[in-house]
Amino acid sequence: MAKNAAVPKRKFKKEWLKGYLFILPNFVGFLIFMGIPIIMGLIISFTNYDGFKTFDFVGLSNYIKMFKDEYFQVSFVNNLIYTGVTVPCTILIALLLAVALNVGIKGTGLFRTMFFFPNISSMVAVGIVWSMIFHPTRGPLNLFLYNIGVTNPPQWLVSSKTALLSVMIVAIWKQAGYYMVMILAGLQSIQKQLYEAAEIDGANGLKRFFHITLPMLSPTMFMVTILSLISSFQVFDLISIMTEGGPGRATNVLVYRIYQEGFKYLNFGYASAMAYFLFLIILIITLIQFRGQKKWVTYMQ
Repeated sequence: MAKNAAVPKRKFKKEWLKGYLFILPNFVGFLIFMGIPIIMGLIISFTNYDGFKTFDFVGLSNYIKMFKDEYFQVSFVNNLIYTGVTVPCTILIALLLAVALNVGIKGTGLFRTMFFFPNISSMVAVGIVWSMIFHPTRGPLNLFLYNIGVTNPPQWLVSSKTALLSVMIVAIWKQAGYYMVMILAGLQSIQKQLYEAAEIDGANGLKRFFHITLPMLSPTMFMVTILSLISSFQVFDLISIMTEGGPGRATNVLVYRIYQEGFKYLNFGYASAMAYFLFLIILIITLIQFRGQKKWVTYMQ
């Protein structure tokens, strides 16, 4: 009996060892390219490291400096505005597109490809093309506005009043198709019997949408909300390509500010402190969402 019991135990250990050997390369890669840099970044945030010889411990000075830095405060406010506009607008547009395509209109495959195409386009190409579209004098958008009688069209990327709005328009245009596909997958997973039962009970299309579609879609919407929020706080490429944080500080956001301090001014300690502040913000928002999902997310039993 003892020998028979020992055989499965040895077999289990072999399987356990095989499993860990399979994940070992990925774990080593994560440790080298993610784990160690994360720990080093935290250590550097407490120093005045400049990328060369200066590496003195300064305690919480970088974190204290951050909250006194007017430039950082402007970047943080810009990021909040960017997030507050792009996230709900992107999700709403993605939801409307997904619902329209889920109805089964003619040419659904073509429209799905058209709406998703901006997401797979190069961010550099997208930024350059939209910068040309938004050109205040030679751009096709303002030329069109001139032709229809608008004598003083917006200056878009040149004006501090409209620069951030211009970037947000591009971000929404580029990301909506990606989240549309995710929401469309969620819509197609809803059981048709629920709609049939509701229709028999006399529920119209609007009631079916609010009492069946949205509740059943809430897990997908929860995931989409988290992903879009994290993405909005990590925006960098569009800012770098289209405005470089300008005009003035109108479009400077947290990640671009971190990039400036770290790679332009070589204040790696201060940049690391801001990076960990950004990490803390994203972590808090994500935890709040996970805590609040119990009140609005419906999971099928």
